[in-house]
Amino acid sequence: MPADPDRVDRSTPLLAMVQKDPGNALARYMLANEYLKSKRFREALDQLEVYLGMADDEGAGYRMAATAHLGLGAENAAKEDYRKGVEAATRHHHPGMVEEFQAAIEELS
Repeated sequence: MPADPDRVDRSTPLLAMVQKDPGNALARYMLANEYLKSKRFREALDQLEVYLGMADDEGAGYRMAATAHLGLGAENAAKEDYRKGVEAATRHHHPGMVEEFQAAIEELS
């Protein structure tokens, strides 16, 4: 699917924020999200790996990682992301997210 020509790419200013402050977890999350929207899956995963190592994610970061892995054709890695997302969502009391991730795991199995 081609990129939306009307979509504004916000990755450049977000990358500048990350370069200025590498410990800014929110900027990394936002940059990963922009990369994901642009189907730049490897770059999204690079940012998510750092983000997930520094933040107490509630599950959404793992959903993004799973989406990126699926975009790269790595279904087993996506299932692992969803499993970690179940753990995070459970810790943070997000039962709807837990159900969503469990359904995604089943669909990939």
